[in-house]
Amino acid sequence: MATKVTLQDIADALGVSRNTVSKAINNTGVLAESTRQKVLEKAIEMGYKQFSYANSVSDIRNPSISKAKASGEIALFTGSFLNNSHFASTMLDKFQHEISLLGYSLTMHRVDSGNIESLSLPISFRDDNTKAIVCIEMFNHPYCEMLCNLGIPVLMIDAPVASYWKPLNADILLMDNFSSIYTVINDMSKKGITKVGFVGQVTHCRSFYERFIAFREAMYINNLTFNEKYCLSEVHPHDTEYREYLFKALDEMDEIPELFICANDFVALDLLYGLRKKGLDCPKDVKLFGFDDSPESKIVTPSLSTSHIHSQIIGYSAANLVISRIEQPDLNYRITYTETDLLYRDSTKI
Repeated sequence: MATKVTLQDIADALGVSRNTVSKAINNTGVLAESTRQKVLEKAIEMGYKQFSYANSVSDIRNPSISKAKASGEIALFTGSFLNNSHFASTMLDKFQHEISLLGYSLTMHRVDSGNIESLSLPISFRDDNTKAIVCIEMFNHPYCEMLCNLGIPVLMIDAPVASYWKPLNADILLMDNFSSIYTVINDMSKKGITKVGFVGQVTHCRSFYERFIAFREAMYINNLTFNEKYCLSEVHPHDTEYREYLFKALDEMDEIPELFICANDFVALDLLYGLRKKGLDCPKDVKLFGFDDSPESKIVTPSLSTSHIHSQIIGYSAANLVISRIEQPDLNYRITYTETDLLYRDSTKI
C-alpha cells in the first residue's frame, strides 16, 4: 500500500519549513509567488491527495490547456459601490487576472434594495453561462440564502452574521479579524491603558462581529474590565449620517475611554470627526485604532493605526476557492482566513 504523503514530506523534499508548505497549500499567510508555486508543483508531483486545488494549479501551469477546457462567466454580486478606497477594488484586479488565465470572464451586478426585498436577481444577470457567483458587501442573509439555492457555486467574501447559526451553502473568505486587535490591546495595557471601547455596528457583517469578539476576548485575556458604557455598537446605518450619530453618542457618554477599537477605518474617521467637534484631541485625549488600512488612514491627521489587509492575497485565494469549487463541487464548504498586518501610526501614540 502506498505511503501517505504528508506536509513534512513535501517540506523535506524542498528544504523548507512545514509552515511554509502549509501556507502555500492552504492559501494562508504571505509567501513569495515563486515559493508558493514551487510548493504547489511539488505537492502535485508527490501525489499529495489532500491538496484540493491540484487540478486548478495544474491548469494554471498549462494555460493553453485550461483555456481549452474552461469557459463561462463568474458573476460578482455586490450590494454597494466599490470605490478605490474599498479593499475589493485591488482584490478584484488579482481575482480577474487569475480566472482569466483559466478562460473565465468576470461580470458585475449591483444588487439594489428592490432585489433584496423581492429576493430577485439583477436584470443584468444571466445564469445560462454563469459558472459561479462571488458576493462582496452582501450581508442580507435571506438574499444570500436564495443565491446559494440556485445550484451555482457561491463564494462569500465576508458574510452575514446570521450565517453563524444559519450556515450558507457557500465557501466563505475572510481576513484575520483577531490578531491585530489582540496585540493592540495587549500593547496598550502594558502602557497603562485600561479603559477601552468598541465602535461600530456589531451585527453589520461577520468581520465586524469578529472584531468585536476579538476586542472582548483581548480585554478578558489582559485582565481588563469590559464596560458597555464605552461601546458605541448600536444598530445604525454606516451612511452619511453616521458621523453625526457618533457625535451625539459621544456627547451623551458620561466618560470617554482612553482607546477606541473601531470596526474599520471609516468608522474611525467618522469618530475622529465627533471627537474634534467635542474638543477632544487624538491621541492626547483618546486613542483610535481602525481596520483595513484604507488610503484615507495614511493621510488623515493624526495618521490612523490600523490593520493592513492583503487585497491581492484575498484575490488569489478567492480565485482558488472558486475554481476548485467549480471543478470539485462535492468538496466540503470551507471558511478561509488571510493574514493581516498590524500598523502602528500616530493615532495610538502614548
